[in-house]
Amino acid sequence: MFSLSRHALRHTRNFALSVSANKCKPIAVAVPLNLRYFAADSRHNNHKTGSNSNNNNMENKVEKITVNKEELRKRLTPMQYQVTQEAGTERPFTGCYNKHYEKGVYQCIVCHQDLFSSDTKYDSGCGWPAFNDVLDKGKVTLHRDASIPERIRTEVRCARCNAHMGHVFEDGPKPTRKRYCINSASIEFVSVSEDTSATTTTTASHATPIAQQ
Repeated sequence: MFSLSRHALRHTRNFALSVSANKCKPIAVAVPLNLRYFAADSRHNNHKTGSNSNNNNMENKVEKITVNKEELRKRLTPMQYQVTQEAGTERPFTGCYNKHYEKGVYQCIVCHQDLFSSDTKYDSGCGWPAFNDVLDKGKVTLHRDASIPERIRTEVRCARCNAHMGHVFEDGPKPTRKRYCINSASIEFVSVSEDTSATTTTTASHATPIAQQ
């Protein structure tokens, strides 16, 4: 995933692939409210264990699962599959969640693990959803990405199912200075309402053009 420099835009245009460009079609599904905001649970757990949520310990503290690729092909859109399973990158400014600021939690599209909060989402201008932090450091893993030799990046993956999310950069706002640049195709949004007894999960179809890294 790239910052919006001339080099990055030129690279994106040169490697764009043509796939169907259907608009996002959100599907509302009611789920129990016992999935109360993960951020609160994270703070509670940190308080009990005495851990610091701002540390840099990326130790995987979640149980890993093995995904069935054939089942995923049936359940996910071609865009979602290519991004999460083949480390693809959607074109900038095409993702459903780029300008989405409703209150809630963003989950991994593959295993539905809570990863990011709307409280840390901001408009970075890069063309992809950007977050200042993750809900819990143990929920993601970081990997060295040398797919672009002239620009070594840090890849972000879901620690539970190993799905590719995007990349993290050191040019974000305070307090973390992080910019988790995440593909819309790799996440789904869960809206948490304080006034109702159910939450709404919005799963979008991301059949938009994709750019290879």
